[in-house]
Amino acid sequence: MSGKILIVDDVATNRIVLKVKLAAACYDTVHTAGGANALRLARELQPDIILLEAQLRDLDGVEICRHLKADPATRSIPVVVVTTAENAAARMPALRAGAEDFLTKPLDEAVLLARLRSLLRAREAENELRLRDLACRDLGFAETCAPFERKGCVTLVAETPETAARWKSELAPHLTEKLVIARPEETLGENLCGSCPDVFVVAADLRPAGAGLRLMSELRSRQATLHAAICMVVAPDARDTAAVALDLGASDIIPEGATVEEMALRIRRQIQRKRTQDSLRASVANGLRLAVTDPLTGLYNRRFALPQLAAIAERADVTGQTFAVMILDIDRFKIVNDTWGHAAGDSVLVEVAARLRTNLRSADLIARIGGEEFLIALPDCTLESARATAERIRRAVEEQPVRLPHLGSEIPVTLSIGLALGGGSRREPLAIEEVVGEADRALLGSKADGRNQVKIGRSAA
Repeated sequence: MSGKILIVDDVATNRIVLKVKLAAACYDTVHTAGGANALRLARELQPDIILLEAQLRDLDGVEICRHLKADPATRSIPVVVVTTAENAAARMPALRAGAEDFLTKPLDEAVLLARLRSLLRAREAENELRLRDLACRDLGFAETCAPFERKGCVTLVAETPETAARWKSELAPHLTEKLVIARPEETLGENLCGSCPDVFVVAADLRPAGAGLRLMSELRSRQATLHAAICMVVAPDARDTAAVALDLGASDIIPEGATVEEMALRIRRQIQRKRTQDSLRASVANGLRLAVTDPLTGLYNRRFALPQLAAIAERADVTGQTFAVMILDIDRFKIVNDTWGHAAGDSVLVEVAARLRTNLRSADLIARIGGEEFLIALPDCTLESARATAERIRRAVEEQPVRLPHLGSEIPVTLSIGLALGGGSRREPLAIEEVVGEADRALLGSKADGRNQVKIGRSAA
């Protein structure tokens, strides 16, 4: 995995050693000796990761980290602070300043590279979500939602119930999230917190040996827990385990014996990151929905309907089943707009769409393809059942006028429907364009013969 890494260290030998190690792993590196210069390069070059020595001559590494995280141009760049100090007291200032991790010298190459790969994967995934979200917004397919944050949930999986209970009692004063103790097999079930936990804290030393890593792999492979954060609690001397955990998908490594403040801080950071990513995923999904949906009626639009209709026709060719296509038009809709106004016309469209949806199967396709024109496709449908469905829809619209509460009146509405059949055992089945054209011609016949009726295309009659 390639990436650009900014190395910040006053000692030239340290920079050269890191550069050689990272170049061997195909990373592009830039290095500098000063903190002020590091801030400038971070803004100009936008590296993927910054490896930052904690002790610099001009600026303290923690202070540099604070500047980076306070600057909108650099706050999303992951920072890994490197130092010779191994105690928790040295780690906490860097983590509080926003550093993603804290590595001690001499650097273990396997752990270093695994941490870089983990950070790059997370950064690329979030950047991709942001790009998709931005594309949806640029196209106008975005809706602003009121922010709502449910209470989070953290599931604790320790080697012994006593250890899990200790974690819970110590973390409770530092976290507002719900804390749940679970056995390994329970984490793969459902409803631990009423929904999927935001964070799993898993001990790497579960029994039998390797069970912690296997559990994490299971959590990462399942759809329900795919996007949950996973913090592995690893002994400081178990460097191989830490490297493997990161490569298998651990979100963070919590050193065994870390203070409760550090543990809570790392968990809070993962919760915040997950909420950001969940929000981006929801925004992208909403944008995609809006891209294929008519904003007024909530039905699919032409962009979505035509490819889906082609897919229905392809399946019919394979199975030999017939399918029906209807083109529906609201009769004299221009008079509605001219007499009661466009707001009333919108109300009629919304109500007609609701009645159409109510009278169709979940497998049926329904879309608004024009101003007052709709398309319906019925997979695996005979002519008799299609005709019955069309008549049921026509009656559902005709029998009850559309109420306009804001005007205190009702509008009688009717539909004209053209119906055609596709697929089946024809020697040369009609192309989907021909089926739609046949339904459209049948609709014209319905209009010509007085409206408010169902006409069937000649190929289906």
